[in-house]
Amino acid sequence: MRLTIRRTAFNEKFYPLLDDNEHDTLLLIGGGASGKSYFSFQRAVIRALQDKRKYLVVRKSATDLRRSCWEDLINCLKQFQIFQLCKVNNTNMTVEFPNGSSFLCSGLDDYEKIKSIPNITDAIVEEASEVTLDDFSQIKMRLRGKGRLRNQVVLMTNPISKANWIYRYFFDKGCTEPNCLIHQSTYRDNKFVNNTTVKALEAYKTTNPMFYRVYCLGEFGSLAKQVFTNWESADLDLDLLRKQNLVHCVGMDFGFVNDATAIVDCLLDDENKTFYVLREFYKTGLLNDEIAAQLKLMGLQKATIIADSAEQKSIEEIKKCGISRIQPSVKGQGSINQGIQQLQQYHIVVDSSCVCLLEELENYSYRKDKATGEYINEPIDKYNHAIDAMRYSLQCQSKRHKLRTLPKYSL
Repeated sequence: MRLTIRRTAFNEKFYPLLDDNEHDTLLLIGGGASGKSYFSFQRAVIRALQDKRKYLVVRKSATDLRRSCWEDLINCLKQFQIFQLCKVNNTNMTVEFPNGSSFLCSGLDDYEKIKSIPNITDAIVEEASEVTLDDFSQIKMRLRGKGRLRNQVVLMTNPISKANWIYRYFFDKGCTEPNCLIHQSTYRDNKFVNNTTVKALEAYKTTNPMFYRVYCLGEFGSLAKQVFTNWESADLDLDLLRKQNLVHCVGMDFGFVNDATAIVDCLLDDENKTFYVLREFYKTGLLNDEIAAQLKLMGLQKATIIADSAEQKSIEEIKKCGISRIQPSVKGQGSINQGIQQLQQYHIVVDSSCVCLLEELENYSYRKDKATGEYINEPIDKYNHAIDAMRYSLQCQSKRHKLRTLPKYSL
């Protein structure tokens, strides 16, 4: 069988890497939506067709791996019209080629499984900033398979803090990895990216310039101490806001003795990238029936409410009290930073009456790495109850719960 793949199937920025057989390590680093991840699988599939290869594809979390790497691999097989020729096991995330090449996808949270895999020739590490230098070293040691092509590790990542091992190992004082090729790209190099994504990325220029430079342009930067700088306090005109067709977002974070139960009532103007916080409730010592009574008092008994999924029992008890549309939040590894990044896309306008949320926004900070003095992409677990509720509330957006009239108590 002869497979013909046109050059137009690839982004020109990456095309010179397609036939690289000189380097032991390829570091593909750059901004979001640059196309580096998908190209890595295009390249890997072509190498697997050219020679008998055994690819190990890893990410720190197996759950995240399925949503990213596995989908990219399957889509690439379909793009090259060889999916039907391969033996695909969706449960175990493995692919076997007719020529004996294979792909195995595994999270590093199951490291013992990886240690037992023999004859690996190549490895792909997605979101390499999530793993450690020791993880990287162990993966390199597993490349013992033989073939016509050179054994290689391909690392893919977006730059984050200078405190991360990627910066210290590959950039701080020059690249310390022998025989390594470093390739940098941004969304501007991806001809396949859609206009909606470009618009969302470029919105960060206004809402979060630092995040734009790091996440969109792929530059290493020093994070500021304060997590959110894209907000302001204002006396909101609720009567004017209620006339607009905005998304109603309500979020709740549970607390009891030391931590407050926090409820935020918000409106999202996605078109203009503005997030309005209308009201807050913030109190300790509440039982679930008292929380339900407060939601009714706020006129939110019919609203979609996204609550902390760690309190499933509390959610069910509140639902039995007549709050039928309360739902658990969607969580996973990295969900806090993902929620923060989503909020950073918007200009946040907080009503001046929301004094607890305003205090949190002023004090919510990133953790400082003691060794480097740099702030890392890990928020300190303080001043975040109303912020967590606000983060959960954005998940109402996926429900597309359009607000026709505000609850009467909002007026």
